[in-house]
Formats: sequence, C-alpha cells, structure tokens
Amino acid sequence: MTDQTIDSQATRRQFMIRCTKAGISVAAACGMGYGFYDLSGPKPLDTRKDQIDLPDFSIPSQTGKIAIAMGKDRVETVNKALLALGGIETFIQKGDRVLLKVNAAFATPSVLSATTHPLLLGEVARLCLRAGASSVRVTDNPINDPASCFALTGIGASAKQAGAEVYLPKDSFFRKMTVPGGTLIKDWPFLYEPFDSVTKVIGISPVKDHHRSGASMSIKNWYGVLGGRRNVFHQDIHNIIKELAMMIKPTLVILDGTVTMMTNGPTGGSLSDLKQTDTMIVSTDQVAADSFGATLLGKTAADFPFIQKAEEAGAGQADYTSLKLIRT
Repeated sequence: MTDQTIDSQATRRQFMIRCTKAGISVAAACGMGYGFYDLSGPKPLDTRKDQIDLPDFSIPSQTGKIAIAMGKDRVETVNKALLALGGIETFIQKGDRVLLKVNAAFATPSVLSATTHPLLLGEVARLCLRAGASSVRVTDNPINDPASCFALTGIGASAKQAGAEVYLPKDSFFRKMTVPGGTLIKDWPFLYEPFDSVTKVIGISPVKDHHRSGASMSIKNWYGVLGGRRNVFHQDIHNIIKELAMMIKPTLVILDGTVTMMTNGPTGGSLSDLKQTDTMIVSTDQVAADSFGATLLGKTAADFPFIQKAEEAGAGQADYTSLKLIRT
C-alpha cells in the first residue's frame, strides 16, 4: 500500500468522523437549504467599469481527451481517470496557480448530490498541490447564502483541509464580462477575482437533472461565475449555457456521476431522486463530458439542445466516441 493510498484513506476516515460527529440529519439540512433558497435570484452586484478578458486555460497538446472510470469510491475513480490521461502532472506543473470551480449552489448536505462532493474536491486539490501547484483556489457564486453553502455541503472544510483557499464572492470581486460572439453575456458581472493570475482552471460538478435545461453538468457549472440578476437568463437557457461554453475554456472538467440526480433537479431534496451510476468522467472537452454525462440520465446529447449549440459554437465535440476515449 502506497503512502498516497494511506493518506487518502486517512483523509476519508477523518472526514467521515467529522460528518458523524456533526449529527445533522438530512431532513434538517434540507429544510435549512430550502430556507436559504432565493427564487428571485442573486441581488444586483456593483462592477468596475473596465472590461475583462479571460485567457484560454486549455492545453493545446491535450485537447480531445476523455477518460471514464467506474466505481463507487470518488477518490479512487478520479485518480484512475486522471492516470488514464497521463496523470495530474500532464495538466498541472510546478508553479501553476490553479482554480477549482465547484458547484456549491445550495445549502444542502453532500449526500443529496446537488453539489460537488467534498471528498472529490479535496482529492483534486491535494493532487494539484502534490504536482507542484503554488496555489489552489476554490470558488462559486451560490444561489443560497455562500457561507452557508460552503459550510453545509462540506466543500469549505474539505478545501481548507487540503490546503486550498476558498474565495467566497463579494461585490469587489466582480468585473464586467462580454463573451465575443455572444448575444446574452454582455457587460455582465463576472466573478473575476478568483480567476485573476491563475494559470489553470478545472471544473468539478455532479451530473443532475435540471427542470429548465434538462441537465446540469460541466458547462452549466460555469453559471456560478456570473453575478447580477442572472435568473433572467432562464428565459433562454440553452443559449446561455452555449455562451458559458464559449466564455471559459478550461484545462479539465471532472464530471461526477458516482450518484446521479435523476429527478427534481437541480435542488433535489430526497434520496429517492438519486441513482447509483458509479461513473467518473474526466475530460479536456467539456462538451464531450456532458454528452457522456447525458447517458447517465438515460438520454443522449440530442436530448439537450445546449450540447449541440455548444458544439456549433466551437466549444467542443458532442460525439465523444470520436475522441481519444479511455475506459478504466
């Protein structure tokens, strides 16, 4: 047994012990999450007058790759999938400043699979630091109260334990963003501060049903870097997701299909909404990742207009079978 395996097992044991001692029932946490939920969307946020442009965070030599790992243990499957793509060192080098964009949208416990799982987030942060990253940041602009979301989901504690820095959104962190070629994201508040000076960006999100778009996966995860009254975009949901794919070109996306939310997404609220699908998807192509993720929901890419639109916009390849696909 390697030192890395022992460290991972010890980390998991410590995390589960803390969760047990917390003694918060799923029902109580769900009720609290519902209380935080704001149906009107986030409040308007001030932005600076100057526009910002994001660099391309992808690695040209690593485009068009996707790995699928099967299993119930997120730490094991994400390691297997990354190893199949050459290891984390293929993507993160010494001195890199890494941003991990999680889905922390709701103040609910991780068992409900509405948010990024804290054990997965913690492992990815540790892997980046072991690969030589000089810093790892974790961020999201949740629908619910940010501090409550990062606390109740376990993401905040897991990030800090792994040595990452959590960036909770505040007004001064936002700048104006316009997506070139887009029609919706124009002079829109963007959560820029966590992105400032980073060299690599990794999106980490669960596979889940969504009552408007049909699914929330890798591309939809970038919705969490928008500010303002972003609920207005719900009127054109598939085109806003397309523009999110145009807006951010990530180094990697990690799509967690260990447990898939099949119904009542994106919030869920009951274990009966979930299905054990035992799949971890890691890809340099966010469109391909979502296309494969669709199969975990019992559908295909053709069932989700935003996937086709993102492909047509040049953001990726919907036909994941045409990529270098590795199953492990």
